[in-house]
Amino acid sequence: MSTHTLAGPPPADLRFHPLRDSATMLRRNVKRMLRYPSMTLMLIGMPVVFLLLFVYVLGGTLGAGLGGAAPVDAAGGRAAYANYVAPAIILMTVASTVQGTAISIAMDMTEGIITRFRTMHIARVSVLTGHVLGSMIQAMISLAVVIGVALLVGFRPTAGLVGWLATAGFLLVVTFALVWLSVALGQVSRSVETASNLPMPLVLLPFLGSGFVPTDSMPAGLRWFAEYQPFTPIIETLRGLLMDEPVGNNGWIALAWCAVIALGGYLWSKRLFNRESSN
Repeated sequence: MSTHTLAGPPPADLRFHPLRDSATMLRRNVKRMLRYPSMTLMLIGMPVVFLLLFVYVLGGTLGAGLGGAAPVDAAGGRAAYANYVAPAIILMTVASTVQGTAISIAMDMTEGIITRFRTMHIARVSVLTGHVLGSMIQAMISLAVVIGVALLVGFRPTAGLVGWLATAGFLLVVTFALVWLSVALGQVSRSVETASNLPMPLVLLPFLGSGFVPTDSMPAGLRWFAEYQPFTPIIETLRGLLMDEPVGNNGWIALAWCAVIALGGYLWSKRLFNRESSN
């Protein structure tokens, strides 16, 4: 007869281990990323194409229109515009990467692997945590590649070591927030195609902010939206950190937006996952 009673603790092999289970799920997502590198290459490719397009095709004209005391030729305008547009491309890289997060979540949902995980004796939180951590690793790799390409095409940041460390920390915060939002978008999607489309506004929002042109050049209604949407203070904070310029209130506003997006994405993701578990 078993000596285990209902009042006592469960046996060690029946206890949940969130950290161990999360590490297992992280390894699963990393292995899938390595096994299918085409997804990562596609997510990196779009920001790189936009970077080359705006710097080499449009940079001379757009850079000359940024303003300044002296006239700027095409080469000088292109160099100035590379410094201006790089932060927007960096943010677009994060947004593009988290689009892959939504697709991965939707694939797991439609293929039934999430349902199988729910029947296994693992911590529920580990399933979503593995996706979040894996996506953040993928985003950091993508950012390193895109920043490297930006440096090759003329991006010349003036930040020192502290500025680069602050930039890295800030990008981690932004990525964490957008990843949790994409986890929720992936769960709410009924198909992989829907999951690939729902996060698309995240990729387009830098165009409707201060990422590619100053907001002062926009019509009144669009300028109001551009100045108050969340990606504008994020871009301005990145620009200030990379170019060693004061960020002002943009830093606090950007962090506040990140906190709201991260908390909202986490609570929405948790609710969706628990709701599906109870069905």
